Amino acid sequence: MQGLSRRRLGLLGASAAMAAVAGKTAVAGEAEDLLAYVNPELRPAARQIQAMSAKFPPPAKETLIPWRKFVSGFGAPVAATPPVRKLAIKGPPGAPDVTIFVVNAKPGAARPGILHMHGGGFVGGGAESSVRQLQDLAAALDYGIVTVEYRLAPEATYAASVEDNYAGLRWLRDHAAEVGIDPARIAVMGESAGGGHAALLAIAARDRGEIPLAFQMLIYPMLDDATGSTRLPPGAIGKIGWDAKANAFGWRSFLGQAPGGAKVPAKAVPARTASLAGLPPTFIGVGSIDLFVDEDVDYARRLIDAGVATELLVVPGAFHGFDGIAPATSVAQQFAAAKISALRRAFA
Repeated sequence: MQGLSRRRLGLLGASAAMAAVAGKTAVAGEAEDLLAYVNPELRPAARQIQAMSAKFPPPAKETLIPWRKFVSGFGAPVAATPPVRKLAIKGPPGAPDVTIFVVNAKPGAARPGILHMHGGGFVGGGAESSVRQLQDLAAALDYGIVTVEYRLAPEATYAASVEDNYAGLRWLRDHAAEVGIDPARIAVMGESAGGGHAALLAIAARDRGEIPLAFQMLIYPMLDDATGSTRLPPGAIGKIGWDAKANAFGWRSFLGQAPGGAKVPAKAVPARTASLAGLPPTFIGVGSIDLFVDEDVDYARRLIDAGVATELLVVPGAFHGFDGIAPATSVAQQFAAAKISALRRAFA
């Protein structure tokens, strides 16, 4: 595997790159001990993540501006095809317009559609950095895809970003013919914090009863504010890449208050949602040493208990963002194939 230079990270996309530079560096002995838990194919990438973490500041109040500046250039160049359009759509009442990127529009078609939300710990990243990976997904499936530039924390808390994403969903439903999708076959999808946003959007869509969703794809989603605040992961979990400290900062910024407390509003945290009944069929994928593995497995269990058709894939020895950081490995390629297969089955 090539070294994880800034150029190399730029080719991986923002979510993977931010996972690589967000963690606290382990001391040499501890770093080698952690590698014993990592899938052998992923160990070269894990070593490079550990080395990079010493060079770049993790997200925190005092480092957020330079951290955002550093990750702002991530994302592979947009390809010539499938086509991409950048639009400004009407935002929530009293709020600014929302920027969206429309990938693979085919006016008049009636294909499945995906509304995508990018990762970045709620505090960073951007929709544009995800466009190339969404072009690849659209090319594989021939779906119409829209990704949303939701407002980031801490400048805006959960109430703003959830409404931005809902505005994107409403636009996709209302402009289904223009994008070339069937408005009855819309999935929501996201990675990391984007997976948390996708889960929140699915809950909001269920509760409002305005726009039914057909599927949700949650890729190592950020679902529970207790992780990193009132609950710390055991052993090797969450020690490579995005870690507990970064997670607590992301949630504090998103919530506008300390995470893990009794006053945190349930509507801001998927894991705090009292009932998951009535949510769309779900795919959740996560690595076994990802910081989010426990909360993701628990969310899948609750979905199953609520009668929601749910597929859970836990990848042994995989850390947060592994598929973007080491895409050429067979474990990453199998994960990508599982996602595509799940989307195809959802709309078969």
